[in-house]
Amino acid sequence: MSGKFCVSLTCAKDNTDKATVAFVIANAALGSEKETIVFLSSEGVHLTQRGYADDIHEEGFAPLGELMSNFAASGGTIYACSPCFKRRKLDDQALVNGVVVVGGAKLVEFLSDGAPCVSF
Repeated sequence: MSGKFCVSLTCAKDNTDKATVAFVIANAALGSEKETIVFLSSEGVHLTQRGYADDIHEEGFAPLGELMSNFAASGGTIYACSPCFKRRKLDDQALVNGVVVVGGAKLVEFLSDGAPCVSF
């Protein structure tokens, strides 16, 4: 059984509920002692930018910015799809903690050991 876990997230402010739940699950995986990544693609790459998630707070959950900070502080890694990031002309100097902009091969490498992945 793999000691890894992946959460794939394709949304941000276009679906704040999914974005929030994705990071709740990612934090739970870290709490279960899994090496955990969140892979941001499509609209999800907007979450890489400092300040972007500051006003996202779904009722019943911690604010998204807090969930993301806790994830990074606890050792989680946030991968952002490089082509998606570039297509949206985002600022690589404004990345939140824990973000690494990568190509798809990095995700494939992480998953190649049979790591489970859930998608939002």
